[in-house]
Amino acid sequence: MTNMIDALRARFPALQQQVNGQPLAYLDNAATTQKPDTVIQALLDYYRQDNANVHRAVHTLAGRATRDYEGARDRIAQFINAASRENVIFTRGTTEAINLVAYSWARHQLGEGDEILITELEHHSNIVPWQLICKETGAVLKAAPVKDSGELDMAALQGLLSSRTKLVAIGDASNAIGTINPVAEIITLAHKVGARVLVDAAQAMAHHSLDVQALDADFVAFSAHKMYGPTGFGVLYGKTEVLEQAQPWQGGGDMIETVTLEESTWNALPYRFEAGTPNIADAIATGAAVDFMQSLDLNAVAEHEQRLLQQATEGLNAVDGLRIIGTAPKKAAIVSFVMDTAHPQDIGTLLDENGIAVRTGHHCAMPLMARFDVPGTVRASFAAYNTAEEVERLIDSVHRIARLFA
Repeated sequence: MTNMIDALRARFPALQQQVNGQPLAYLDNAATTQKPDTVIQALLDYYRQDNANVHRAVHTLAGRATRDYEGARDRIAQFINAASRENVIFTRGTTEAINLVAYSWARHQLGEGDEILITELEHHSNIVPWQLICKETGAVLKAAPVKDSGELDMAALQGLLSSRTKLVAIGDASNAIGTINPVAEIITLAHKVGARVLVDAAQAMAHHSLDVQALDADFVAFSAHKMYGPTGFGVLYGKTEVLEQAQPWQGGGDMIETVTLEESTWNALPYRFEAGTPNIADAIATGAAVDFMQSLDLNAVAEHEQRLLQQATEGLNAVDGLRIIGTAPKKAAIVSFVMDTAHPQDIGTLLDENGIAVRTGHHCAMPLMARFDVPGTVRASFAAYNTAEEVERLIDSVHRIARLFA
């Protein structure tokens, strides 16, 4: 396994550097992953050789750009097992994908007294759009609570489901504390009451394969930059029947079929939701990221990440005055903690002095922080390229910080 990780790490230029005189231990993967050589090369190749707009020109560069851009859509559709490439809409990320559903679908489908159900675990991007839609439509936003362990209270969630529930919007895994939700079970329960389901899969895509047809979610949103791809690019998957119900939310080029000064008609799926010149380079690079992920044994990666999580959990639990926030039995490779004697920002700063990159703060999950009565946490999150030695450095550094503030 060590040789495999070493070979994998060699493909990530950013991991070869030192920070503050120490080898970089990059443990901020829940925020964004580093990029392999092939993803970086795909970006360079487009701008060096194929820089042209897609879809509308007949010259050679435009043909190559269109081939690679739409080829990325095909690869993504295959990667998530979408029924058709038409179900794959390109966005700027998970946040835009969720907002697209909110304003193109929910705004037109919900009315007074209808309900949207989320959980206390959600990222702000899966809370705020629904608050705004509820203000517009008169719908009601409800949230299922979490237990002291950070595990979702499924009995409470089931009790909140009713014929008034029109949408359930839930994260596959918590970005803040790592809790993995029983998404398939939730989808089944939601469909029984006639509700549609949106899955925020941003934290899932780099860690396990996702079969959208088997999952049976109505919408799935995710970002490229959390799965070894570029920033500023994401995907919304939607079932054909719900996408056909949705209205365009941005007008402009390429989302139209015909335009007169009096009225317009809309392009076919998925293009009616992709107005304007798209993010061509990053779409192509996301295709390269999908190729990279498909070259990995994702089951072996998941096992490796879980070993790192176990090592970090056991080591950090031995630190005096440290408390791990989120101890659900099923977790993504994220450990989030607070210390009695030191503020999370101070801990993060001291770790950075040792070349260890972690995230501190509320992680865009302020309701969850309020649930645990903490202002924020220190979050270490692991990816395929992280090592047991890096986790040991984290544990040793936190022990030293605890002694410093004792």
